[in-house]
Amino acid sequence: MSFAFRFTPLFVALAATMPVAAQADEAKADGFIEGSTLNLHLRNAYFNRNEKNASIKDKREWGQGAVARFESGYTPGVIGFGLDAHAMVGLKLDGGDGRAGTSILPSAPEDKARHAFSTAGGAIKLKGFDTEFKAGDLFLTNPVIAGGESRMLPQTFRGVALTNNSIDGLMLEGGKVSFTKPYNQSGHRRINTYYSNQTREQDSQNLSWAGASWSGTEGVTANLYAAELKDIWNQYYADFDYTYAVNDLVSLNPGVHFYHTQDTGQSKLGSIDNNTWSVHFTVAAGYHSVTAAYQRVNGDTPFDYINLGDSIFLDNSRMYSDFNAPNERSWKLQYDYDFAGLGIPGLSTSLSYSRGKADLTKASQDTQYYDFYNAEGENARHWERDFDVKYVFQEGQMKDLSVLLRYATHRANAAYSTIQDNNEFRMIVDYPLNVF
Repeated sequence: MSFAFRFTPLFVALAATMPVAAQADEAKADGFIEGSTLNLHLRNAYFNRNEKNASIKDKREWGQGAVARFESGYTPGVIGFGLDAHAMVGLKLDGGDGRAGTSILPSAPEDKARHAFSTAGGAIKLKGFDTEFKAGDLFLTNPVIAGGESRMLPQTFRGVALTNNSIDGLMLEGGKVSFTKPYNQSGHRRINTYYSNQTREQDSQNLSWAGASWSGTEGVTANLYAAELKDIWNQYYADFDYTYAVNDLVSLNPGVHFYHTQDTGQSKLGSIDNNTWSVHFTVAAGYHSVTAAYQRVNGDTPFDYINLGDSIFLDNSRMYSDFNAPNERSWKLQYDYDFAGLGIPGLSTSLSYSRGKADLTKASQDTQYYDFYNAEGENARHWERDFDVKYVFQEGQMKDLSVLLRYATHRANAAYSTIQDNNEFRMIVDYPLNVF
């Protein structure tokens, strides 16, 4: 089945109910050239991953990436036509010689990172009646299919997508993609999942999704999504987030995320029946905020998601671990501070501690799909400590340039894994430029 097109009749119905004046506004397009933009994003990324018990203990890579994105306006008329195009290039500054493998650069045989990789793509687009249709190479971000953005270059997907905004505060979307361009490769490939054994036989032919996002109530956001990864799983997602302002200084923010994943079709990853959820509560006072979160995985397989992507909208997904092993329970405490309170706008910091426990003896023992089963893993435990510092330049020629420093420490007992002790440092410098 394809979720992508089940929403199409709804889009048509919504468009049909639009006032004539609103439809007339659609004809007042900015113009294909007049409404176009060109943005350049430069990212310098350094990763140092020190895995204490791995064969390659000290992995270090450093690269410079650049992404140019052109987005046209739309031609006049009830249905406007447009075109998006992008080009990316990644350059190796350091890596290899026994230190490759952090994943920001493509690795070649003999553990040598390639010196450069690049890609380009585009999409045609149509817009009318508050509905936008795109076909081609897509930048996607939603709870069931989100391209990875945490490395040097972003991940893209090849397919079609439809978005409708006829009702204020409500966004409806759907689509279908068949290929992905990972963030550390030049070419496209079929879609697979992060925690599977990632054999060619476990690739999926396509992923379809549909969803709704609500932000029309003050202080409230909510999402409802469904996706089908063909012959692997059906996945359903819901969340709710509410921010209550006690006064001008204090606010309270409870929220919940929930995923249900079930195998479908040929069940290329075997039997899956997984319910994973997390809840959080944040208290913000002035420039300070404290968050407590609890997360639980109910199922004999891990909570899994698209390989190299960011479609894991859970509170305890951290820099190194996602705390998503089979039947895992985890909690997190986090403190954030905005240094604008000390007269340094643009400087912020975050410190968190997360801890998880799982009984891996209850995990699926069919290791041809997943390899989490551990006969000695009845009392599997691990923890992670994360510290981030970020500064965004507020004015001058370097305005909007940001520097992010991240440090994570992860430790696990033998029941969880013998190769998960890890210290990781990342430095990411972003410089977005609006050419026109």
